[in-house]
Amino acid sequence: MSRTVAIIGGGYGGAAVAKALEAEADVVLIDPRDAFVNAAGSLRAVTRPEWAANVFFPFDTLLTRGTVIRDRAVSVDPGGVTLGSGRRVEADYVVLATGSSYAYPAKPVADSVSDALDDFRRTHEELAGADRVLVLGAGPVGLELAGEIKEVWPHKHVTIVDPADRLLPGYEPGMVEDLRRQLDELGVHVRLGVGVTPPDEPGRSGTFTVTTTGGDEITADIWFRAHGVRVNSDYLADGRLTARTPAGLVPVTETLNVRGHDHVYAVGDLTDLAEDKRAGYALQHAEVVAANITAQLRGEPPVATYRPSPHPMILIPLGRRGGVGQLPTPDGPSVVPAATVTAYKGADLFTGRFTEQFGPTAAQFDPTAV
Repeated sequence: MSRTVAIIGGGYGGAAVAKALEAEADVVLIDPRDAFVNAAGSLRAVTRPEWAANVFFPFDTLLTRGTVIRDRAVSVDPGGVTLGSGRRVEADYVVLATGSSYAYPAKPVADSVSDALDDFRRTHEELAGADRVLVLGAGPVGLELAGEIKEVWPHKHVTIVDPADRLLPGYEPGMVEDLRRQLDELGVHVRLGVGVTPPDEPGRSGTFTVTTTGGDEITADIWFRAHGVRVNSDYLADGRLTARTPAGLVPVTETLNVRGHDHVYAVGDLTDLAEDKRAGYALQHAEVVAANITAQLRGEPPVATYRPSPHPMILIPLGRRGGVGQLPTPDGPSVVPAATVTAYKGADLFTGRFTEQFGPTAAQFDPTAV
């Protein structure tokens, strides 16, 4: 009996499913990149390029039994995947795990580790020479970027602008208050309720002045975009597998099957689950999908289910020692102190966790990559 599992996308969810199933099935992981990218470390990679190789976990060491194909899916149906090269991958099970795209530097653009490291170094050089930094977006990405910049260059003037009139709406007031306090201590200026039209190219140094929608002027030497998530689901546009939601999401059942298909699953940002798009949720999805496919391979019914938490969780480091967080508990959301954020995430941005799960980083695998 054939036991081929085709996994499209080697991000948080896809890589975890592949790793969990490679001892149970013939795993084929499809991704244009040459490594798993721990995007949680991307912002630190810009401010500390000597550390940047720790963001990448080569697929060659991630899977010891599975097959990795460096290509892009262009169409999917219940029986397999068609690739951009024209190659066809027949599969008994398909897992959609293509995630989402986000403005650089929150997520690298390049498909190879070497090219991505070059991008980080170039951006670092541009940023190092800029005294005034403008960040567009006061969400988790913009906040983390400001914190990383301030830790390396405390003297830089960092301003965050967002048209929203509230900081992190939907989270506990105590967490938001602590966040404001830490931002004030770092000297990060947050301007809410206003928007700006920035110069054409982010991440390039060069003094400019913009006028906010409130009529004030902001002068900066470099700017970064920290907003705008786009779901990666264009390869499903032909409708051969499923119809997407207007936002490009894939409808799933509580077992994380793509609706209407017993042997096709979806994980991560691609799903239409009512929750924020977070790596932590993608990893939880992966556990459910791996358990269900394993059960099916053994002739058992898939019974593992996933239900979004009624309370959002988040950890926002502000450098290696600061940050705020909110975690779910049986009694409701709990605000956690900076020390907890550091212990769970801020100190190494999950590098140790993924080293245990996926093997050595590019820096550990090939020290010359640094």
